[in-house]
Amino acid sequence: MMISLRGITRTVTLADGSPLEILKGVDLDVDAGDYVSIVGRSGTGKTTLLNILGMLDKSSAGTYELDGKNVMKMGESRRTRLRGSTFGFVFQQFNLLPKRTAHDNVIAPLMYAHGAQFWRRKSTARDVLERLGLGERLESTPQHLSGGEQQRVAIARALVRSPKVILCDEPTGALDVETGALIMDTLRDAARASNAALIVITHDLAIAARADVIYTLADGVLHRAEGVQQSVAEMVEA
Repeated sequence: MMISLRGITRTVTLADGSPLEILKGVDLDVDAGDYVSIVGRSGTGKTTLLNILGMLDKSSAGTYELDGKNVMKMGESRRTRLRGSTFGFVFQQFNLLPKRTAHDNVIAPLMYAHGAQFWRRKSTARDVLERLGLGERLESTPQHLSGGEQQRVAIARALVRSPKVILCDEPTGALDVETGALIMDTLRDAARASNAALIVITHDLAIAARADVIYTLADGVLHRAEGVQQSVAEMVEA
């Protein structure tokens, strides 16, 4: 199993000193090629879980194994290297460098690569952007790109290092329905092409229904939603 979480909790201390339990004993298994969505309302802990999965944050308790390695016992430098080589992140707000071109934004993750991947960074970034239909927008800065084009640049940046896991936090939250559907098709196709796991955090039932496996997160508790594609599809059509 590529990702295995067991009993993951996350507790923070509030200003008055009282504890707030955000995640409560989360178990999750994700393998190469899996397409998983985690759906829940705002404030249910979805982003916290994604940050733990992507090694941007640490859990308060529990175990996290990545390709059989115990992430909880790793030092920060090893975690940073593993995060860079394993995960591609697609954030709701894109997080593009505002004064840099689309090409430069996608090159950025490769500045920390080594060997051939570093020396081929410009051509690799160009190839990914062209694959996403942005070959004519390489030299455009974010302010000259539409919302859908900015999101495709963000996806290209996530894919440029051929990650094993693509993590998406509300990837269609700022897009219209049609553009959002196209974005999810692009992510799904890219993940399938490289046998990467695709994990999507969303509150959008229509986006959640596209996944092969769907989980719900409520009050910090994660549940697998058996047969939910049909019920979600019926809710969307209604």
